[in-house]
Amino acid sequence: MFDRLALNNKCCFIILLLLGLRTPVFAQGNMLISPQSSNLPRNCDESQLRLCPDRVPPTDYEGKYIGHDEPALLFYSDAPGSGSMSIYTVVLPKDPPIAPRQDGTGGTFNFQLHPAFWFGMALCDTQSAPTADKNSTCIPASDTNIFDNPDPDSADYIGKHPGAAFMELQFYSPGWVASPFLISPDAYFALLTVTSVSFNDITRQRNNTACLSGVGIEPQNVAVVTRNGIPLFAANPLGRAFGKSRFDLNNVLQMFPGDTIRITIRDSAHGLRVKIEDLTTGNSGFMIAGPEAGFGQVDFDPTATTCSITPYEFHPMYSTSSEHTRVPWATHSYNISFSDEIGHFEYCGALGPPFFGCVQAGAGEVKVDADDTRCADPTLFGIPTPPFQAIIGCIASDIDFDGPAYGNNWPGTNPTIDATLHSSPIRFTSPIFEGPGGPQNYDRVAFEADLPAIEVATCNTTTGVGCVNPPPGAAFYPIYSTAEVDGGCMWQFGGANIPGTVNNFGGSSATEYSDVLVLGYPSPTRGVLFLTENFRRILASNPCPTAIEEETTMTCQENESRRRLEESSSRIPQSLSKRTF
Repeated sequence: MFDRLALNNKCCFIILLLLGLRTPVFAQGNMLISPQSSNLPRNCDESQLRLCPDRVPPTDYEGKYIGHDEPALLFYSDAPGSGSMSIYTVVLPKDPPIAPRQDGTGGTFNFQLHPAFWFGMALCDTQSAPTADKNSTCIPASDTNIFDNPDPDSADYIGKHPGAAFMELQFYSPGWVASPFLISPDAYFALLTVTSVSFNDITRQRNNTACLSGVGIEPQNVAVVTRNGIPLFAANPLGRAFGKSRFDLNNVLQMFPGDTIRITIRDSAHGLRVKIEDLTTGNSGFMIAGPEAGFGQVDFDPTATTCSITPYEFHPMYSTSSEHTRVPWATHSYNISFSDEIGHFEYCGALGPPFFGCVQAGAGEVKVDADDTRCADPTLFGIPTPPFQAIIGCIASDIDFDGPAYGNNWPGTNPTIDATLHSSPIRFTSPIFEGPGGPQNYDRVAFEADLPAIEVATCNTTTGVGCVNPPPGAAFYPIYSTAEVDGGCMWQFGGANIPGTVNNFGGSSATEYSDVLVLGYPSPTRGVLFLTENFRRILASNPCPTAIEEETTMTCQENESRRRLEESSSRIPQSLSKRTF
């Protein structure tokens, strides 16, 4: 298939520019990547291809909007362990049998609805907001890190919160050309990302100019999940070479539409560890967010003239998961969570200047809009179509809500055409964790959508005026529902009428995400700044618990034994974590 593709120099150069890479691109198997992508700073500010958590404010250090639409499902429990471990079973969505067409009359593939979906957790990072400082400390997996009091004179004032990062285990949809680092015509791959913010909310200091220009105010560690836990390149934002890495695309864990996978996210002695087991193919992979895989902190030193990285083990921030276990700089209020990243595809009729801009309105639009940027046409890049989809589209944030993700293009929106034109839904179980008495469920859940934060043209997040749900311009906004699958309960995402639905929580975004949520964020002048960045609805119980059987307990024990073996095989000297690069 794709291994027979021969790319000429011109094609390589165009793909290189699209992906933001600086070196030749090549294919191996059914994957495409740059072998020198480790030299690319991981900068959430500069790349619309990078999917990062929204922060407050949702702008880069130059003031440009960089927000994302991330409807999320949050999981709560007051039991110790709920904030530092989660296990999910997931069914990867399949594309419909009818391919997309440029005029919008064909099927809607997953890459058009969501470039990625992810599972998240709050982590310690002493060099990150709100108290970024080279002398800061953070106790891993401890609720002593809960600081959410708005009173500046209180011991738990939110401005004193230890530095925080947010982990996303991201899964990228196949079929098109806009995924970061890798693209594939038919396989999912996963990225372990850890995102921080180089800012001190109390002193209002940013990091030094060298860091801001190199990795931005929101730097990100990134590693492709591989079969043996050795990354393709060093994960840290500057790509500094420490730990182990090996560029081998055959080592990438590939998963396929319709596969059932099990995800285990838990702490380890050398950093947060994620493991993915493909229960359909029998393949598995893992990654540890620590120095062995090149993970590191961007040193917060506002007066320095150079940007440096210190190898760092990222560990869970909290012991539990609740309304109080936040990442204070993040738009969302989440800790243990699932989110679908939507609104990153719009049809474009033709490309033209400025570079990769849209010059002809695509399906569903009457004119070219300001958000029709970062566009691509696979046929211009020498990408074979098929198996890749020959669709011209733009991937900037869809801030006027008129792309495919905001129409009746999701599973469960039109029963008469769902089977032929719509994908199957993302399905996943409620996570379980290892509590004091063994594996257990989370007690409560919350639906949360950061619509106010991304309704930049109409919503005043200070007053809440003009913040609406669903967003202006959207014909539809997707929701979570539950279904019975093989005798158990699973969550799913899309329309209100997916076959097998048990509960759709009112059947609309207005009923599901409910009321605006006011959250406090650190402010040196007012103690706390209250903003309406989200809609949120909390349920008093978990309507979709996961069945816990003897097999689940054995899985936890087996995972622990395998974890120790895998870690010992990829360990590097502990002294490495004390060096700066």
